[in-house]
Amino acid sequence: MRVAAPTRLEDEMAMMARAVDRQFDLLLAAPDDQRARLYEAMRHAGIGGGKRMRPLLVKASCDLFNVSEESAARAGLAVECIHVYSLVHDDLPAMDNDDIRRGKPTVHRAYDEATAILAGDCLHDLAYAILVDERTHPDPFARCELVKALALASGPAGMAGGQMMDLVAETSSFDLATITRLQQLKTGALIGFCVEAGAIMARVKEEGRHSLRGYARDLGLAFQIADDLLDVEGSAEITGKAVGKDAAAGKGTFVSLMGVERARDQARMLVEQAKEHLSGFGTQADLLRDIADFAILRSH
Repeated sequence: MRVAAPTRLEDEMAMMARAVDRQFDLLLAAPDDQRARLYEAMRHAGIGGGKRMRPLLVKASCDLFNVSEESAARAGLAVECIHVYSLVHDDLPAMDNDDIRRGKPTVHRAYDEATAILAGDCLHDLAYAILVDERTHPDPFARCELVKALALASGPAGMAGGQMMDLVAETSSFDLATITRLQQLKTGALIGFCVEAGAIMARVKEEGRHSLRGYARDLGLAFQIADDLLDVEGSAEITGKAVGKDAAAGKGTFVSLMGVERARDQARMLVEQAKEHLSGFGTQADLLRDIADFAILRSH
């Protein structure tokens, strides 16, 4: 049974959604020249809709280490730029060929394929322009580490590599270990960046980040299992995107290999493990705990 987020988390999500929309609105004001259509496409992709779960994870990570609100907001916006660019490109006919995203036409449907490609490219570039700005963090070494970490999480060793595996899955049979690896890259790597961003900006040493990485690993897998369940049990009206596509494409998923009930049990176990990784933190980690619970209870 899927339920609403706890009121505290609902409030945090709503505030984050408004904050991200405001930031995109300011950064993507359309110029009065031939580039206007490109900016409008970027605004279409970035403003409105979505759970803004990744910037919220960045905020929750920053809360653990008393990182400033501005630093948290800018790092969160950068990762959302990467996430949105990936959705724009994933929706293209050459990839998933989707018509609806976040309850509205995908960018290539609202505009055209060439504009969608450029919009995704520019959102990708915008992420790094945000991170290298001194307003994100006064320490250039922290900014460099943020750039490196996000590049690794979004490139061939992370999200893009997972998407390539996902394309191969359309013509191959993957076992559970391979699907787990696929999702650790496609979904988990970017979540890992979000959860570690606060530690990076607080200059926490590598050995002090193991618990956060464990939390991110388990949360990422639980989040993906929940997505697989929604693809089987959800509706396009509620999820804001097409459902049933994995089965139609013959792709192996956690649900197709494990069955609905076993997959749901596995997601619950992963959420409990994720929260156990936070045992060394006090109430300042409550937002991370709420996000973990919501990951498998959400309806979209």
